[in-house]
Amino acid sequence: MFFLNQMSTILQLGFIYAIVGLGVFITYKILDFPDLSVDGTFPLGGVVFSVLLVAGCPWPVAMLVSFFAGAAAGLATGLLHVKLRINGLLAGIITMTALVSVNYLIAGGPQVSFAQSDTLLSNGFLDGLPRVAANYMQVFFILLLVVLCKVLLDLFLKTKAGFLLRATGDNPQLVTQMGKNTDTYKMIGLSLANGIVALAGSLYCQYSASYNANMGTGTVVIALACVIIGCVIAKHIRPMANTTGVVIGALIYYAILSVAMLLLGSDYTRLIVAVLFVVVLLFDTGLIGRTVKKLFRRRKKEGGDART
Repeated sequence: MFFLNQMSTILQLGFIYAIVGLGVFITYKILDFPDLSVDGTFPLGGVVFSVLLVAGCPWPVAMLVSFFAGAAAGLATGLLHVKLRINGLLAGIITMTALVSVNYLIAGGPQVSFAQSDTLLSNGFLDGLPRVAANYMQVFFILLLVVLCKVLLDLFLKTKAGFLLRATGDNPQLVTQMGKNTDTYKMIGLSLANGIVALAGSLYCQYSASYNANMGTGTVVIALACVIIGCVIAKHIRPMANTTGVVIGALIYYAILSVAMLLLGSDYTRLIVAVLFVVVLLFDTGLIGRTVKKLFRRRKKEGGDART
């Protein structure tokens, strides 16, 4: 029973952060933009959803509004970078810092609880099921949302606008030669990315049945780790799409994190996250792969010398 409950937790959090990873994938891999505003837009989506739900708004509408709230915050980062010519990293930090106060003002405090309200992950249908069955139905509902986000993102990237968005990160000169403005597509990408992240924030609040002001801490680090793991997997398993890899990467990341926390305790969560991120970066740079190849070559050479 413990294993089943633990597995459902890993799947739920893994899929929630898979959605965050899909948003960060747009900025990190497509636009090559260091967007730190994610740490602010994740809780922004949560607080907007929570306040609307408490006010009596249906949860689907609240989730949709949270997406647009995140998109607006992403647009603010884009405007700071494009119109005011502020460095991309600093623009994200400014937005993230401002959202700390904005989120507090929206919530009216550090926390909003809605334990008695109906949501995607807490409703009359799920309440009538055994606990384990209800947990896995929640996993199924979150998975449906992950698939929807992934499919819509893949379809968008295949459109002309999606092609120009990808070209903005890979070859901005091509976009200029086509008579398009790269600044416009940077703002579109940042808005879309942060909208997706805010949507994940609203889903995380439904998972915990409350909003907490500290829920965004470290979001960008976790999401980047999921993206890097996913892209490394997709690179070696063709023709797997990078977006599929991001989803798998999120599950792998949370599985490793959960095992590490069981062994070391929750007090070391931040340290475990930091160490995992360093390991992921080593894989991304290829340092671990090159080291392993050198060891195999050395052993092969030593084996050949021994036989002669």
